[in-house]
Amino acid sequence: MPDALDATPYDALLLLSFGGPEGPDDVVPFLENVTRGRGIPKERLKEVGQHYFLFGGVSPINAQNRALLDALRKDFADHGLDLPVYWGNRNWAPYLTDTLREMVRDGHRRICVLATSAYASYSGCRQYRENLAESLEALRSEGLDLPEVDKLRHYFNHPGFVEPMTDSVVRALADLPDGVRDGAHLAFTTHSIPTAAADTSGPPGGHGAGGAYVAQHLDVARLIAGSVSERTGADHPWQLVYQSRSGAPHIPWLEPDICDHLEERQAAGAPAVVMVPIGFVSDHMEVLYDLDTEAEARAAELGLPVRRSATVGADPRFAAAIRELVLERAAVERGLDVAPCALGALGPSHHLCPAGCCPARTPRPAAAGADSPFA
Repeated sequence: MPDALDATPYDALLLLSFGGPEGPDDVVPFLENVTRGRGIPKERLKEVGQHYFLFGGVSPINAQNRALLDALRKDFADHGLDLPVYWGNRNWAPYLTDTLREMVRDGHRRICVLATSAYASYSGCRQYRENLAESLEALRSEGLDLPEVDKLRHYFNHPGFVEPMTDSVVRALADLPDGVRDGAHLAFTTHSIPTAAADTSGPPGGHGAGGAYVAQHLDVARLIAGSVSERTGADHPWQLVYQSRSGAPHIPWLEPDICDHLEERQAAGAPAVVMVPIGFVSDHMEVLYDLDTEAEARAAELGLPVRRSATVGADPRFAAAIRELVLERAAVERGLDVAPCALGALGPSHHLCPAGCCPARTPRPAAAGADSPFA
C-alpha cells in the first residue's frame, strides 16, 4: 500500500450519495427530484411515497451517510491522512452542486469522488457521473474555476466491503433456531434493473459486451457464500435475487424477485433463508421496506424462518477500504504501478469506469469517466 500520508494530487474527497427525505413534507419534493423529466403526476408520487410515510417520512440514508462521514474523518485522522471529506447528494440536501461550490470556494482543485454504489450500472455509476457533469456546468455558468474530478473505481470485491458482510451473514445464521440453521439458504439481494441496462453495464470487453452488473454481484455472492461455509462448517445453498423493481410492467427486469424466491424456497423445502443485501451500502429505505417489511411479511405468511444480514454501513473496515481506494488512485496518478486490492475472480477490467461505460439513456455528458488507471 502506498504511503498513508500521501494523497497527492488529491486535496479533497467527496462522498456522493442518493439522498432521501428527512420529514413528511420532504417526501413528494424528494420524489419529484428523483423522477424529474419523466412526467409522473404528483398524485402518483404520493402513492409511491407511502413507503416513506410508514416511517414518518424519514429515509435513514442521510443519517447513515453522516455516520459514514464521521467514520471516514476518524479513519483518515487516525492514519495521518490529511484529506478533508465533504458530502453531497443527487436528490436531496446537501445537494451535489452546493457541496461542489463549497469545495471550490474552500480552494480545492483536485477532487476524488466515492459514489455510494459499489457496482457498474447506469443508475449506480454513470448517472452519478452525469450529475457531476451537470453540477460542474452550473459552477462554470457562475464563473467559478472548475476543479478536476475523478470518480474512484468500483469496490464491490474490496475486502473492506466483503468481509463485514460475511460477518453479518454468520451472525444472522447464528440467530436462526438450531433445527433450521445448518440448512438455511442464502438469498443475495440487489436492486433489480431493466435487463437491457444489465446487458450493457460496465466496460465492453470486461465481461462480453457489458454484463458487469450481474457478474460483479455473482462474484461477491460466491466470495461470501464460500467464506460463510468455511466458518460455519455447513454448505448453504445460495442464489442471486432482486428487489425494488419499478417502471412499466411490460419492460423486462432482472428476476427473480425476493418475495417470489421465498415462495420457491419454501415450496422446495428450504428450512430457512437469510437475506443478504449485497447490492446496498447501508440499511436505507429499500432495505428497510422491501426486505424488513415486505419480504419478512411474505415469509411469515409462508411460515418460513428468515433473517436479514446487515449492510456495511459505517463499519471501520469499510472506512479503511475507502482510504485505501483514495491512496490507490492517488499513487496511480503519481505514476506508480499499483494493483487494485480485491478478492474474487474478477480482474482489473471490472474495476474500470471508462468514458463510454454504461450507455446513457439519452445523450448526456458524464464527468469523472477517464480511462481506468488499471487498464
